[in-house]
Amino acid sequence: MAIAKVWIEDGCTSCGVCENICADVFLIKDISTVIEGVNYAAYDAGIRDAAESCPVSVIKFSE
Repeated sequence: MAIAKVWIEDGCTSCGVCENICADVFLIKDISTVIEGVNYAAYDAGIRDAAESCPVSVIKFSE
């Protein structure tokens, strides 16, 4: 199934891993944020890779 929603839970360390993997979805400001209005299904692999690579496991998504 395609990813429909992406969010960052408390605890982000702003390491930049998610933005480096999938800059079309993730943006580092003070902490990592998810860019609104993105067709997340188009970036399925990048979102899954970012979530798996997050050192503090705070990237979550739902299908």
